[in-house]
Amino acid sequence: MNRKKYQKDIPIIAEEEAVYNARRDGKLLSFSVKPRLIDLFSGAGGMTLGFTKLTGHSFKPVWANDFNEYAVKTYNANFGEHCLVGDIVSILENQETRIPTADVVIGGPPCQGFSLLNKNREGDSRKELWRPFMEVVERSEADVFVMENVPQILGSYEFGEIKGYAEALGFKVRATKLCAADYGVPQVRWRAFIIGCRFADPQQVFPPKKTNFNPDNGYRKTFTEDYDIYISKAEKWRTVRDAISDLSPPQGTEIRNILPPLDLHFGRTPTSISLKRYMSIPEPGMNRFNLQKNAPELTPACWIRKKSGGTDLFGRLWWDKPSVTIRTEFFKPEKGRYLHPDQHRPITHREAARLQSFPDDFKFLGSKIEIAKQIGNAVPPLLAARIADCVYTLLVSKGANECRMSSAKKKEAGSCLEFQDVIQNLK
Repeated sequence: MNRKKYQKDIPIIAEEEAVYNARRDGKLLSFSVKPRLIDLFSGAGGMTLGFTKLTGHSFKPVWANDFNEYAVKTYNANFGEHCLVGDIVSILENQETRIPTADVVIGGPPCQGFSLLNKNREGDSRKELWRPFMEVVERSEADVFVMENVPQILGSYEFGEIKGYAEALGFKVRATKLCAADYGVPQVRWRAFIIGCRFADPQQVFPPKKTNFNPDNGYRKTFTEDYDIYISKAEKWRTVRDAISDLSPPQGTEIRNILPPLDLHFGRTPTSISLKRYMSIPEPGMNRFNLQKNAPELTPACWIRKKSGGTDLFGRLWWDKPSVTIRTEFFKPEKGRYLHPDQHRPITHREAARLQSFPDDFKFLGSKIEIAKQIGNAVPPLLAARIADCVYTLLVSKGANECRMSSAKKKEAGSCLEFQDVIQNLK
């Protein structure tokens, strides 16, 4: 395969903050520049959502893949019928598979040496799923890729392999961990992002400036952060109150065939002892230690024996803080701090989706369990949108630079005029 080569880095002609502001003002959707997007290990499409019109971006999804059939159904219901279900390695091995050209490939491959479902592939190096991800990057001829994963990956052997492999293909690679709450998501959720670019150093635009700050710390970074630059008019962290306080108490215990947000706003049927436990810790922020103090007779023996740690177990959310990380079993308070701040129940699917920054009109398909997996496994769309701001800045800079270096005739062509229009509006 012929690999694109760039002799030197191109200049970046806009600030990613300018792209953020233009997106928030709805301007990007009016431009004709629509970079082509592939999403791998897509899940329900949280990352794609951050790159598309529901967050004000204009990327055009052209191909996607996930192994979970219900996640694929959800993705296709929201973005069009181009997401394939199945094992990505088998799909790529199929000679009939055609990967479309794209400007950017995004996704979150498991990167800790996970084996594939096909047990006959012992010894096949592609059981490391970042390898098929990079194969799609090559086959699509994408100039940018974004890989998302748990923060621990940045100190792993796999990260060194990914970085070395990408650099051998001509990519410049940067990586960092980001907190979703710093980007408008009402949730403290840390994720690692690895971004590669063939034609420029991503560090010129990445990590994106923070749009929201922790009011307890102000604009001071905490010991867990190594990046602390904000947009000019940063706002306070969004809270649980901001996200879910307008919702009435849930009704029923099943998905309802009614308009959102109430379609996914259903409860559970707690046992009598569970309800007594909920009522024994009535205030926001309480947890299993308060339960042990207030009602030791209701406290499981294993919790009593565990003297430290697990402070989020059987905990209530705070109204005026972001939520803790939303995982796939958010409906089980014994799994974490998933009790409503003052109602005696765990949070609902709708509340969890909002805490992940999904808009109410996003369509989730599948059973209650499958939808919970889709919500908990997703990259928060508003966090993904800030990554998309960086990628858009890179790609627009590339297009504008190519036009600048082109002949006068090409400069008058449609695509060059489109890039010139974008640049003028980002100044």
